[in-house]
Amino acid sequence: MRSNKMRDTIRKSLLSTAAMFAVATIASIGPVAADKDDHGTNPNKLKTATPIKHLVVIFNENRSFDHYFGTYPNALNPEGEPRFEPAKDTPTDINNLLSNPSLLTNNPNLNPGNGVGASNPFRLDRTQANTRSQNHAYTPEQLASDGGKMDLFPAWTGAGTAGGAGAFGTTAQVMGIFDGNTVTAFWNYAQNYAMSDNMWGDTFGPSTPGLLNMFAGQTNGIVVGAGNSSNALPDGQGGVTLIGDIDPTFDVCSSKTSNVSLAAKNIGDLPNTANVPWGSFYGGFNLQTVNANGTSGCARSTVSPVIGVAIPDYIPHHIWNQYFTSTANPNHLRPTSTKAIGHTLVPGTNTVDPANHNYDLDDFFTAVGSGNFPAVSFIKLAAFQDEHPGNSDPLDARTGVVNLINFLQGQPDWESTAVIITYDDSDGWYDHAFVPPAHGSFSTATQNVRNNGGPAIPVAADELNGTGVCGVPGTAPNGVKGLPVNGRCGVGPRLPLLVISPWAKKNHVDHTFVTQASVPQFIEDNWLDGERLGGGSFDATTGSIMSLFDFKKKNNVKLILSPDTGEVVEKSK
Repeated sequence: MRSNKMRDTIRKSLLSTAAMFAVATIASIGPVAADKDDHGTNPNKLKTATPIKHLVVIFNENRSFDHYFGTYPNALNPEGEPRFEPAKDTPTDINNLLSNPSLLTNNPNLNPGNGVGASNPFRLDRTQANTRSQNHAYTPEQLASDGGKMDLFPAWTGAGTAGGAGAFGTTAQVMGIFDGNTVTAFWNYAQNYAMSDNMWGDTFGPSTPGLLNMFAGQTNGIVVGAGNSSNALPDGQGGVTLIGDIDPTFDVCSSKTSNVSLAAKNIGDLPNTANVPWGSFYGGFNLQTVNANGTSGCARSTVSPVIGVAIPDYIPHHIWNQYFTSTANPNHLRPTSTKAIGHTLVPGTNTVDPANHNYDLDDFFTAVGSGNFPAVSFIKLAAFQDEHPGNSDPLDARTGVVNLINFLQGQPDWESTAVIITYDDSDGWYDHAFVPPAHGSFSTATQNVRNNGGPAIPVAADELNGTGVCGVPGTAPNGVKGLPVNGRCGVGPRLPLLVISPWAKKNHVDHTFVTQASVPQFIEDNWLDGERLGGGSFDATTGSIMSLFDFKKKNNVKLILSPDTGEVVEKSK
């Protein structure tokens, strides 16, 4: 427990943060129609399968489970860094490196096939928070997994920081792991709420496939809008599956030479039909806002306190809604009023609100603070806080995540709220766990991939357990047309997942198999009577996150963390 002076400082910081968001939003919305008395559908009055009336999904970037929780709950605690001391009842049956100590001292990646990058896992300290982004493409991640041996990460996904000392400067950087002195907030959330150690990407590959799996359970059915890239893989049935990052067709900020859309249902379509208020909130989405450094429009940027350079706030290929005609807001049109946020129609009218459920992150704070808290809210922080290595880091991300969760815990609806923190992909970071592929793929389409950081060499798109092979014959999943398709090899790498809620189990590590598509599944089960998206979406076959909750016994812990360190400021019941 910290001092009263520190608590007062944090409270003032939170009030200042909330005021900043409110002022920024009021300034950026511009002229809006007068609010009507009709608030539209009240989420608190909707029928739900659980006590959860408000779900907030913070969908961050590019971290594997072992990369963040490999030695949980044991932190080194060097002098001068935020401390982490685990509770005595912290679970010990965690599938991480600490529970498999030989992986720390005699790791399979300590082999000649990894060249100068051959390495055991090693601790990254706070001065190394700003890492390189590792190679996290569809094929290299399969090659690194090496049929389940998990022994070729430096060779196929590793990247080092130029001038970095020791392993940090070589492909061995991919073996680096953070502990509770750097990812302090995430470890503290795990201590007081629930965490999964069995959460997976639905397929191998980077951000765009990951976010589409989270939003639609689907990467097949791609419609190429412009260009033709190896990131869009022929599916073997006359269609296309996405395996890499490409901008959405329906976004004014997207590349005009390479973009795609997706011909499938998404988890926004079902709430629209059922009149369940929902919204996606993105850092940098409001093109009218002028940031402190004078930037605006698609080029809005923020100077990262850690990295020290201006980072563009808005990354089009991270924005799920914009890939679908039904949920896109191509020109980033503004909501007609604060009360319209989350709703398809302008409240009190039969007129469709132009925002179409797409808003700026500032709008989330304004809407929730005014009492208009959507049933489902998807959050993408501005890029300097989204955790993607190279443009973000755990320290910047901590501030954004903690400020958001501290804010939510101060709201009247906190008692019926759940926050999910999870990730779009692993960035290629080492993780020791492997699940044999349930979703096969057998594409021999050529991909050019670097080995040990050397020149690119041609390989087949699928390489998990043989040339052109991921899985065993007969396991290719159905695509949008109901036929088995290539390009959906998975499950992919293991990812972190945390649930923070008065209804989350306390200090609990859950072992139930879940994937990115478990997020839309939870929405379907809680609000939509278990309706599924269909068309081959993984929401129908993945595991449920329900076991991270205890709906018979409320977890009354309210946990306020320091946005500057991630340490506990106030813990109350």
